[in-house]
Amino acid sequence: MLESYTRWIIKWRYLVIISCFSAIILAASGIHWIEINNDYEVFFSKDNPQLLAFQALKNTYSANDNLLFMIMPENGKVFTPRVLDLVEKLTQKAWTVPYTSRVDSVTNFQYTYAQGDDLIVENLVENARQKSLEDLQRIKQIAVNEPFLQHKLVDKKGSVTAVNLNLELRNASKDAMHEIVTTGRKLAAYYQQQYPGIHIYLSGMAALNNAFPDAIKVDIVTLIPAMYILILLVLWFLLRSVTATLVILLVIAGAVLASIGLVGWMGMEFTSPLSSAPTIIMTLAVADCVHLFITLLHEMYAGKEKHVALIESLRINMQPIFLTSVTTAIGFMSLNFSDAPPFRDLGNISALGVGLAFFLSITLLPALISILPVNSKGKKGDTEGSKHMLMLANFVISRPKKLFYSMILLIVSLIIFIPRIELNDEFIRYFDESIEFRRHTDMIAEKLSGIYAVEFALDSGVQNGINQPQYLHTVDNFVQWIREQAEVDHVNSFTDTLKRLNKNMHGDDPIWYKLPEKQDLAAQYLFLYELSLPYGMDLNNQINITRSGMRISVTLKNLDNIRIRDFTARAEKWLQDNAPKSMHTHGVSTTVMFAHIAERNIRSMLLGTFIALILISLLLIISLRSVKIGLLSLIPNLVPVMMAFGLWGLLVGQVGLASSVVAAMTLGIVVDDTVHFLSKYLRARREQQLTVVDAIRYAFSHVGRALWVTTAVLVSGFLVLSQSAFALNSSMGALTGITLLLALMTDFLFLPILLMKVDKNPIGEQI
Repeated sequence: MLESYTRWIIKWRYLVIISCFSAIILAASGIHWIEINNDYEVFFSKDNPQLLAFQALKNTYSANDNLLFMIMPENGKVFTPRVLDLVEKLTQKAWTVPYTSRVDSVTNFQYTYAQGDDLIVENLVENARQKSLEDLQRIKQIAVNEPFLQHKLVDKKGSVTAVNLNLELRNASKDAMHEIVTTGRKLAAYYQQQYPGIHIYLSGMAALNNAFPDAIKVDIVTLIPAMYILILLVLWFLLRSVTATLVILLVIAGAVLASIGLVGWMGMEFTSPLSSAPTIIMTLAVADCVHLFITLLHEMYAGKEKHVALIESLRINMQPIFLTSVTTAIGFMSLNFSDAPPFRDLGNISALGVGLAFFLSITLLPALISILPVNSKGKKGDTEGSKHMLMLANFVISRPKKLFYSMILLIVSLIIFIPRIELNDEFIRYFDESIEFRRHTDMIAEKLSGIYAVEFALDSGVQNGINQPQYLHTVDNFVQWIREQAEVDHVNSFTDTLKRLNKNMHGDDPIWYKLPEKQDLAAQYLFLYELSLPYGMDLNNQINITRSGMRISVTLKNLDNIRIRDFTARAEKWLQDNAPKSMHTHGVSTTVMFAHIAERNIRSMLLGTFIALILISLLLIISLRSVKIGLLSLIPNLVPVMMAFGLWGLLVGQVGLASSVVAAMTLGIVVDDTVHFLSKYLRARREQQLTVVDAIRYAFSHVGRALWVTTAVLVSGFLVLSQSAFALNSSMGALTGITLLLALMTDFLFLPILLMKVDKNPIGEQI
């Protein structure tokens, strides 16, 4: 049947080539419809509890997405007429940034003081250019000691300051973040030019969102071309065949273009993790082609004519490359259990790409081979490779005990480090320093404050309950406890404003800087203050509409996820121990969401990995027609993954969001080498009735070269991915590359020994 199929491909080769390229062009045309989604919430499933809690907070209070400008004069002095003039102008101009709902800075801070019986509320700085040295010194003292400003909009020394924009994005367009950051960058560039010697840095949640498409663009421009060049060089070096190199490049290009085009046709959004799909598909597509080509060259060296050798190559390889394509697809499809939707999309598109690569390798590839010349250099390389593989086979066969115990020692030595792994991450470090967002955010964290935040919505349980003295004192105690924590940079609470108002209404006597003791007094202060606030400076970001609760906003230093989860848990415990039940709440924010996602993803992927393992095991048992060999194959399939995570635990010590999907993803890939080795081994045992050791030699000589060539390409591809500017892609690429190297070593040095120990069947007996 396979012979008839191959003869049909050869006979209608031109029709096959035209049809394949037409289908590729049609599928690839869907690229036009692809839209980039740069919303960080795309990483969270709709039923994610941290996301639901965060959305509930946003529905109660006004927006807290932000864009932040940090102004840093080279002389380290903010409180000068020139710098404050810049801040004043930028504060006013910031309202032109799309979706801005509020602008805060030291210049428009609503400073309050008493004037007789009146409460005066006004901007802290107006007409900065006209301020005297005495005025500037007074403004500085107010600003650096004001809880609302300190470590948020100005540092303690007065060397840097910030302008913060709150953004209302509930009905924003998909391009909102790009519009916001682009406008922000233009403003920063304009004022840096107008005020030489002053540097402006940009960060905030909007900048974080925009960093995702920035990372995608960097990867597309750098990684994909680098991957093509690398594959070209590796294939030419290993195969020494112009035809092989050209045909394989055409097949992988077709698989990649068709797969990405289908993303557009299916209406799937392009996210940062999905940007690794072209590199992954490109890498995996090489494997099928290499196996077909190396067998072809081997048969031609044995004296067969090209078309006859092609028929034999497809006959020998059709089952293993189909099986490996299915197992690889199963591994990627198991990513549908991921708690992060972008990884589900990555799994589905990669599985689709693997399927397309298989289809093109058994249609387009043989059709192209049939019309292109295959030179003799490939044949020479093939025989040299076979001799080297036979030498390796004899080395393994002659040292079964030494290799067995050495491999056991190595496996155990690496696996014991798995418990060292922490489920940890730091989402700022998702981006390397080639991304502007990372550089600017690091500078802002060093000079002023971190970007990480946790929000607590504290409810009194009754309407207008925020004016109750008991409620206010509990909130204030909570705020004071938070300020004592080492992880905290800044806390924003209306209780600080209320204390200042109480002091103002008592002649600005510092002794009255405390909360009012009566409910009606607190209500009056709140009423007077709100009446005096200008447009855009209301309290809706701190107090809910019914006046039943207020939001406490905590800014943390740049921390890893473990410390963020620890801080949040301690704060929640404090509320449970010291506050009434109505105030028992969870800390929520984008920071908290990312702090939990890796841990949640690991748990969800355990089930996906287990199901993938069961399916792959059953498939191997059925396809290899041997329960014993099928079960034996689990060892070289599972051991490399475990060894890789052990080595990762030793060298890195942390598994984050991206690494959490590697076990399931690589499970399907590492099976490939095992399947090809076992298929050749069983063919030798069943068809040629060879002994176990001779069958091992046969497998090494017929598939060994293809295994190390494909592994070289696969590892090269994933190492290219490890150079991604986006850490979710780079860590996934590095860990996968390590796994594939260990898989090849296991298949060459451990699997043959296991076969020699387990396969005791006489020659020719079905196993």
